[in-house]
Amino acid sequence: MKAVVWHSEGDIRLDTVADPTILEPTDAIVQITRSAICGTDLHMVRGTMAGMEEGTILGHEAVGVVMEVGAAVRGFSPGDRVIVCSTMSCGTCAMCRQGNTAQCDRANPNGPAAGTAFFGGPSTTGSINGLQAEYARVPWASHTLIPIPENVSDDSAILLSDIFPTSWFGAELAGVRRGDTVAVFGAGIVGQLAIASAYRQGAGRVFAVDGIETRLAQALAQNAEVIDFNREDPVAVLQELTFGAGVDAVIDAVGVDSQRPKSGPAAEAAEQNAEAFAAEVAQVAPGAQPHGDLWVPGDAPSQASQWAVESVAKAGRIGIIGVYPPQLTSYPIGQAMNKNLTIRMGNCNHRAVTPPLIDLVASGLFDPTAFITQQIEIPSAIDAYESFDRREEGWVKTVIDVS
Repeated sequence: MKAVVWHSEGDIRLDTVADPTILEPTDAIVQITRSAICGTDLHMVRGTMAGMEEGTILGHEAVGVVMEVGAAVRGFSPGDRVIVCSTMSCGTCAMCRQGNTAQCDRANPNGPAAGTAFFGGPSTTGSINGLQAEYARVPWASHTLIPIPENVSDDSAILLSDIFPTSWFGAELAGVRRGDTVAVFGAGIVGQLAIASAYRQGAGRVFAVDGIETRLAQALAQNAEVIDFNREDPVAVLQELTFGAGVDAVIDAVGVDSQRPKSGPAAEAAEQNAEAFAAEVAQVAPGAQPHGDLWVPGDAPSQASQWAVESVAKAGRIGIIGVYPPQLTSYPIGQAMNKNLTIRMGNCNHRAVTPPLIDLVASGLFDPTAFITQQIEIPSAIDAYESFDRREEGWVKTVIDVS
């Protein structure tokens, strides 16, 4: 079968690999009909998520059709249309039964203390082959798969595999309440759906902070108030627009590949921190292999964290869903403590969060297809990765039509 395969930092290829097979009685084999490219995938290629194993198939988003099930799989049979949750969970351990499915005690082969197991990630998360392929082995299939209602298309379902649940989870982590003023840092696809989630959870005003005009235009179309950090100082603007109080809640949808401003009033302060930012890049991406303007790690890993802490109100709330690797140790913890902030973070508990969102889509109350900006077939996957990596205008969410 064809699959997008990680070989090393800066080296991914569309390879022909062996079809997956059932390895455990709890496995299923799924024929992928839709997959997608996520910013987290870029972390692996840029080197800001260390520990990848050569030959790992990338990707953690998919919908498809069940082809085969192991002897212990209940609730699914060949022919079922399914969403593949990005994170795996057994459904029976204490963590799963509490709804903390991303922290399943059994899914990660590294043991119960290892944390999240997800498709297409580094050795600390499995490693388990990913979903940018024609077929995939799905461990713990009874609780990692979710059936797709008949009236939900594959294009509608693909953003329910990870992006929409993660964004909704981010708003929950930030404790968004009715009437809140919320700042979303990062207006990529996770940020876009975090804006939508914040409004649906009761936010009165939502600000979107980014440096790419087409992303800000998409946020504006959702009635978010947009801030271009290359033209304005986001902290100063958020303070001004809240009469000096700061926003009630922040959702960090950026993560480790944060970029510092290159122009405007915020650029000077960022330049003063350039040496510290460079040390952070060296810490998180020691094996990075940029090729010209490709696969370049973000030049300010803690920039979004700093802005989040500075712009939120005293006793405010921050929800972090942008991915940060274990190697990064920089965070403005002292300033956060002095403001009595509540900071929550983590990988989405997909199996717990997703089902109500499927109902939203199936009922017609929310259309996730509006956020798909590119649709390609698998032979074009590497070219799409490169355009997405360069942050080209208009590239927000790419769906791969595998069928």
